[in-house]
Amino acid sequence: MSSRKGLVFVISYQKLWDTMKRKGITQYALIKIYRISPGQITRLKRNESVSTHTIENFCRILKCDVGDIMQYIPDEE
Repeated sequence: MSSRKGLVFVISYQKLWDTMKRKGITQYALIKIYRISPGQITRLKRNESVSTHTIENFCRILKCDVGDIMQYIPDEE
């Protein structure tokens, strides 16, 4: 779980990086071949909000399910 400016993020994209590694897709390939914006990749690295369109693109590129990209982490307040 990440936090910034007092906000708690409860969605983790760690599974995305694990899935990319397992499938042999690099960040460079995402940008150059699949035309994913570097800004979107940065947002995912920071566990920030991204659109469902972005998640859909990653599912298509990686041929995987949403659960292979993101994980809900319950807020422990």
